[in-house]
Amino acid sequence: MRLSKSTCSVIRSTVQEVFGSEATVKLFGSRIDDNARGGDIDLLVELSSATTELERKTLQLITRLQLRIGDQPIDVLVLDPLTPRQAIHDHATLTGMTL
Repeated sequence: MRLSKSTCSVIRSTVQEVFGSEATVKLFGSRIDDNARGGDIDLLVELSSATTELERKTLQLITRLQLRIGDQPIDVLVLDPLTPRQAIHDHATLTGMTL
């Protein structure tokens, strides 16, 4: 995984700050490949219950993360019980690393 322990900690705590203590987060995509270079930070936030204002909270999470870990590309998928599951969710769930 090409993220430092401190960056992983910041991501975890920021996700829980925005989405609540029950939220979990997985890193997926090129950042889990130690041999790759560059790439954005792809995150899957999983919620056990439906949440309101999903888009606002997602943008709030990205903004806070960019302020805390630096201005870099961050993509966030949020999966709650009301979200229609897509292939990208399955890929992220299967290949992602829990932070």
